[in-house]
Amino acid sequence: MEDSNVKRLLALTGILAVTTAVYLSAVGFGQERAIKEAAAAKFVSIVLGTAGGLEEQNLSAYLLAPIGSKDFVALDAGTLLAGLRKARMMGSLWDIHVPPESDLTIEGWVLQNNIKAYLITHAHLDHVAGLVINSPADTTKELLGIPSTIDYIRDHLFNWKIWPNFGNEGEELRLNKYRYVRLNPGEQYRVSGTRMTVEAFSLSHANGYPSTAFLLQSGGFYALYFGDTGPDAVEKAGSIKTVWRRVAALVRNKRLRGVFLEVSYPEGRPDKLLFGHLTPSWMMRELRQLAELVNPESPGAALRNLTVVVTHIKPSLERGPTPRDQIARQLNELNDLGVRLIVARQGQRIEF
Repeated sequence: MEDSNVKRLLALTGILAVTTAVYLSAVGFGQERAIKEAAAAKFVSIVLGTAGGLEEQNLSAYLLAPIGSKDFVALDAGTLLAGLRKARMMGSLWDIHVPPESDLTIEGWVLQNNIKAYLITHAHLDHVAGLVINSPADTTKELLGIPSTIDYIRDHLFNWKIWPNFGNEGEELRLNKYRYVRLNPGEQYRVSGTRMTVEAFSLSHANGYPSTAFLLQSGGFYALYFGDTGPDAVEKAGSIKTVWRRVAALVRNKRLRGVFLEVSYPEGRPDKLLFGHLTPSWMMRELRQLAELVNPESPGAALRNLTVVVTHIKPSLERGPTPRDQIARQLNELNDLGVRLIVARQGQRIEF
């Protein structure tokens, strides 16, 4: 072999060795960072349903527990069993095991044993249908909400006209499977069977219809879940800003780990047709209001890396790009705050 070819081969070998070392170092760094991020997580959420309508097998429902716990609350319950089945298929229930003496499927086990309570933001069907349909197979537990939500469920769902009365109030015969707990806004309540407390805030969901945001706490860390809500500027209620005032210090002190916030429609929807919902630009406008409260001097960096889970996207029957794809693209383009955007998928496991 000529000297020039030998030199060329040695040079290429050296480049390959350096490249390999850099690659392995990067992989190791990436793995180390992933491990650190997982170790830093304080909550786990299993997404049982994401849609704000149409898809009856995929409606709003999110399980939430402190990291390391298998005692969940269900944040809304539009879909339960179908969502649990999807979560099993995606491997998101990997740490839950059915005792060998039980005849239950893993979905049945989680429904009856791991879901300790339901926190319902409002009584619209896309947030309660799974609760109602699965109630005959469920076990005794708490059902929490603001007074109007509990009253609507009691009077219009569990009433022996629409469905048997599985509650502990209302029409006789009461089956007493669900114990109603009315949450007064601003008061903390310890959720039975879990390591979490919850605080409720009233929201405006079109012309003053009451919805709710839930602030959950465990071990000094917090997760914030919004039900359906219109923008403050459209609803003329100031409800979202009231929530922001409560959590601004938690964001500042890195205690608020994540926010679940709805975006029902892609850009271009007129305000008069929002019906108490958000678009990507309205969502980012509301988040900027929070950023101003967290750090008025440097709001652009105030929410950096805060996990924001996008919920309640309304599907479409039209061909072309899906609302989910449109909203994901639009939010990424508008995300000048550097938040960690997660457009939720059914069955997904999210740690934050």
